[in-house]
Amino acid sequence: MIKKLLQRVFKSTKKPTSTHQAQRIPRKSHGIRKDQFSSAAIKTCEGLQKAGHEAYVVGGAVRDLLMGFKPKDFDVATNATPEQVNKVFRRSRIIGRRFRIVHVMWGSETIEVTTFRGHHLSESNVDDAAVADSGRIIRDNIFGCIEEDAARRDFTANALYYDPAREEVLDFHNGVGDIKAGILRMIGGPQTRYREDPVRLLRAVRLSAKLGLKIETATQKPIAKLVDLLQDVSPSRLFDEMLKLFLSGHAIESINALRAQHLHHGLLPLLDVVLEQPLGERFVMLALENTDRRIESGKSSNPSFLFATLLWHEVLVAWKRFKDQGEHPIPALHLAMNQVIDIQAEKLAIHSRYVSTMKEIWAMQPRFEQRAGKRPYALLAHPRYRAGYDFLLLRCESGEVDTELGDWWTEFADASTERRTQMLQPDNGPKKRRRRKRKPAAAAPQDA
Repeated sequence: MIKKLLQRVFKSTKKPTSTHQAQRIPRKSHGIRKDQFSSAAIKTCEGLQKAGHEAYVVGGAVRDLLMGFKPKDFDVATNATPEQVNKVFRRSRIIGRRFRIVHVMWGSETIEVTTFRGHHLSESNVDDAAVADSGRIIRDNIFGCIEEDAARRDFTANALYYDPAREEVLDFHNGVGDIKAGILRMIGGPQTRYREDPVRLLRAVRLSAKLGLKIETATQKPIAKLVDLLQDVSPSRLFDEMLKLFLSGHAIESINALRAQHLHHGLLPLLDVVLEQPLGERFVMLALENTDRRIESGKSSNPSFLFATLLWHEVLVAWKRFKDQGEHPIPALHLAMNQVIDIQAEKLAIHSRYVSTMKEIWAMQPRFEQRAGKRPYALLAHPRYRAGYDFLLLRCESGEVDTELGDWWTEFADASTERRTQMLQPDNGPKKRRRRKRKPAAAAPQDA
């Protein structure tokens, strides 16, 4: 349906003769309404234009609206420098050192404003740009014109600019034509562009899965060969990209695409091993399906819960190992949790606020086995009970634990006080420890 819509809307679209000259697509052809954009993004553009600068809504938001999707984020590109943007908007701040950008705040919404990027390889730019031996751009604060900025974008579908004043879409690299053809194409030489920013390897997979676009042959070919470039990406950036991938609403397609491109190895430590084990793979896929359903229905999805599921079977393996070494079950579980988190932190820096919740979810699982006395009531009062319970149900559904356990907790949570009392199991708690008799103190030797 989307393809037919694009064919009708863009039937007059032609490929531009020059990548340096934009094709201007009027509203009657592109069909996007101004009120479909965030009011904060429109006000940001209008504020910059009023101050004498160029300003456009750029990238993913324009692409998504053209394809009939509802954008989550609205970014703005301008010829104003970060300092000039900062002067225009009272509630704004300059952030970043590698790439300086401006966050403009409108109530609870933040609009990210970037200055048009110029060519970073010029000899006169040595102080503002730096490139590693691998080709990765490690600093880039070179500003240029909109034509240069479009050439610096990653994919043609992302090099689209919306002008709220004229309600036009500016297309520099036949992005509309590629969208219409169902193709995701890299701007420029794919190998060079991947080396400039290896995260583009993951982004190609994510956008392909999310948008239903086929990765163009030349864009796809180098991916498997350049996978090692991801070793040079900071754990925090890798985490942010993986979060986008798994919370895109197309997690199943994304994980399948990662595997097809051999990109899943090492992103989450040993996740590839988990996916090769029938029980582990079923558990992970159920978690991803659950995440996709929640996002599709408009519900929020907790990253802590998602990453707890992705790493759970690594925790199980480590937990068993520590118990086999003689550790008591609960201390062994905590040792396992810490070890798994430490191992993955070398490659993927999961934010500390997520890690604490992940550990709470994991630590609750043995407590669901305790169905006697006051312990079930204490677990129901736990602030993370619902997340822990949902996690238990996934374990039941995957076959890891008996479904009877999940059914018991489902009934117990909603049961009356009388019924709960009937459901409690006999309390065969730990036996009281016998006090050891103290040995009598040895008599002090008598002086001769």
